[in-house]
Amino acid sequence: MLRFVEEILLLLLRDDDGRFVAVPGIALDNAIAGAVLMDLALENRIDTDPEHLILIDPTPVGDSLLDPTLAAIAGGEQRDALYWVAQTALRAGEIREEALSRLVERGILEHHEGRFLWVFRSRRYPIIDGKAEREVKLRILGVLLSDEIPDPRDIVIIGLADACGILPELLPKRDYEQARARIEQVRKLDLIGQATSRAIHDIEMWLAAGQA
Repeated sequence: MLRFVEEILLLLLRDDDGRFVAVPGIALDNAIAGAVLMDLALENRIDTDPEHLILIDPTPVGDSLLDPTLAAIAGGEQRDALYWVAQTALRAGEIREEALSRLVERGILEHHEGRFLWVFRSRRYPIIDGKAEREVKLRILGVLLSDEIPDPRDIVIIGLADACGILPELLPKRDYEQARARIEQVRKLDLIGQATSRAIHDIEMWLAAGQA
């Protein structure tokens, strides 16, 4: 099973030239942070309510993408998800590079002349943990362009992708406008995704105020 950070990066990868969709660095850093927190939630290490991020189990997951953030949460005061998105975003560059290295090691991508290229073109990942998984872009488009009940993982990916502005790059403009109501419906199911969006919005407002 891939981590959410890895799937966000695959969602950003352009099929035609092996480069990544250009999104604001602040937005991407916060999306990566939100992805780490969501994986910790699915590992039953943390939980959230509208006001707090709650530590359930401080035991390390055994995954270097997640454990530094878990250790920080366990060693700090209780704060809300927005705070921990911002704190984890400070390590986003390190997390991103490690996630890309893992995708290369797993045989999903190869690194060639400054670009990351798909190794397999079947639209499925190679076998991981005993099964092949449908590629993230197809899963997300399937949810947004239909009324099917989304998988919990896809709810997270949609919230994070929308927060950092990836979705308009995946859908033609007309389809994206038609999917907006569906995107909002799915995003309401994810508290950490909402905190990620608020973090991005707050930083953008702060930057705008500084330039005024």
